[in-house]
Amino acid sequence: MPDVGIPQPPVPAATKESHPLPVVAVWVRDLLVSLAISAFIIIFLYQPVKVEGTSMMPGLEDQERIFVNKFVYRWEPIERGDIVVFRYPRDISKSYIKRVIGIAGDRIRIENGQVYVNGEALDEDYVPSDYADARSYGEIVVPRDSFFVLGDHRTMSNDSRDFGTVNECFIYGKAVFGYWPMEKLGRLR
Repeated sequence: MPDVGIPQPPVPAATKESHPLPVVAVWVRDLLVSLAISAFIIIFLYQPVKVEGTSMMPGLEDQERIFVNKFVYRWEPIERGDIVVFRYPRDISKSYIKRVIGIAGDRIRIENGQVYVNGEALDEDYVPSDYADARSYGEIVVPRDSFFVLGDHRTMSNDSRDFGTVNECFIYGKAVFGYWPMEKLGRLR
């Protein structure tokens, strides 16, 4: 029995041949997309930073290149041991990088170079004996929304022992990954 009354799709009179984009146009398009993605990552997520100074040696050396995660602290709190980048409280045009030793409410004191947090001696395997110092610092309680920070190279560091605690509003990122020199490529600890 013939199909009666079922409309058939129209047949196009002539089909146009599709022309692929020239190779140069494809490269330009891909380059622009890559640049847009890179700009988004650098502006909102990760920022490349050059370490200047020796206060975080031996973990971070002068002129080393690292990535700072600028978004992580929107989801998780700043913790003891984090390496943070912040605006220097006495001159916000400068940025410093230090390790968080104390968080809000912690009691911090230093006796002959040994750091105590809430009465317990802090085990600092990231501070070799050559980089330790014998300075003492009277006990303080870290204020609300603030952090006590120290450089790993204690004899060469301008840190909370000198300028006090750092308010959370000055901290803009967590140092997470070293990428230059190549032998230091990897996650920071």
